[in-house]
Amino acid sequence: MDNQKWFKKSGKGFAFIVVPVAIVVIVILVLLIQHFEPAPPNHLTIATGDQVEFQELAKDYQEILKDDGVNLEIRPSNGPFDNLHLLENDSAKVDAAFVQDGLGSPEKQPDVVSLGSLYYEPIWIFYRSKKEFTHLSQLEGKKIAIGRAGHSIEVLAKRLLKMSGVDLQVTKFVNEDAMASAEDLKNGKIDAAFFIMLPDDPLVKQMALNENLRLMDLAQAEAISRKNASFHHLVLPRGAIDLDGDAPDRDINIVASTATLLVRDDLHPALAFLLLRAAREIHSSPGILEKRDEFPMNKDDAFPLSDDALQFYKSGGPFWQRYLPYWLAAWVDRFLLFVIPFVAFVLPLLRLIPRLYNWRLRTRIYQRYGELKFLETQLDSQMTLEDRRKLLTQLDSIEERVNKMRMPRNFSEYIYSLRGHIQFVRDRLEKMTRVES
Repeated sequence: MDNQKWFKKSGKGFAFIVVPVAIVVIVILVLLIQHFEPAPPNHLTIATGDQVEFQELAKDYQEILKDDGVNLEIRPSNGPFDNLHLLENDSAKVDAAFVQDGLGSPEKQPDVVSLGSLYYEPIWIFYRSKKEFTHLSQLEGKKIAIGRAGHSIEVLAKRLLKMSGVDLQVTKFVNEDAMASAEDLKNGKIDAAFFIMLPDDPLVKQMALNENLRLMDLAQAEAISRKNASFHHLVLPRGAIDLDGDAPDRDINIVASTATLLVRDDLHPALAFLLLRAAREIHSSPGILEKRDEFPMNKDDAFPLSDDALQFYKSGGPFWQRYLPYWLAAWVDRFLLFVIPFVAFVLPLLRLIPRLYNWRLRTRIYQRYGELKFLETQLDSQMTLEDRRKLLTQLDSIEERVNKMRMPRNFSEYIYSLRGHIQFVRDRLEKMTRVES
């Protein structure tokens, strides 16, 4: 049947087809709405720990996200492990956090994923000695400052020392902040100190220029990075800390962790993309230790990379979000995610309606043919004149129902053919009735 004509017809038969299809469409619509991804929120909370560096960095993210209409709430905490706890705790309402690579694990924080590493965080090992130290094993038995208890530098320092065969039981550790560690090192109260901070930190420059202190040149830096992927072998160029003071006075091998951006695995993809886009804007510039466009990158060894980050690093993120404002791109994505499945389910159903309608019309015609065939088979049986008159009455009833059938024009030939068969049976029945009368 011509698709332009079938919908012009009305009647019970058409309603018999359309109503069930409409019910199915409504059910599909309800199911899609239930699974329809909600609109991306315009609020995001990030935990920064107690590092000033991370808190200042969060402000940069805050300014960029503000341009897209997203309010980034900055929540200080008691350190990286507290950040991990906040991420894992549903009631804390924290969506993202800055944490050093190598802290935490998917086993302990199964609901946390990574958006990638942001920059190198070099691990500085300064010591007091007339003899040059190039191996961490030379620190065994020394008095070493390793930052505050429960903070990242403590964990990473002990991990490095243990990897290098240092007996932690015979080595005395001091837990204090970076300023106190530097002061104690300069005053000779401790033998060595581990720090994790950026190369342009004033404290690094002070220690590098102090003639009584040495920066350890790790001869085994490459081996360390091969044995533990959360550490990276870097070469600090001569004069990188201070050109005028020529500090260091030669290239130095060091190891570094990376600052990583962790998020909950249920973070809305649009917000994940905004964070990644902000990370690229902030961290893609070259630095003393980083090459241009080296970051953000998948250097996080502790947590799996999120699907959104994988797409971002592979193709730059969703097409619409690359070229449209955040709010508009988010709605376009949601619209497409809704429309495509809806059309995929509903379009075949809509195309099925004309076929079902035609089947319904043919069924009505075939029913009349069935009645006519049953009546015709009775003509060959022994019947009285009264029985044949009753058959004529039944035949009139069949013909009346046929005449009342509302059919599209292209079904006319079926109606005419049926009427011809009715007339054929009528002529035969009337002839037999006349003969008997």
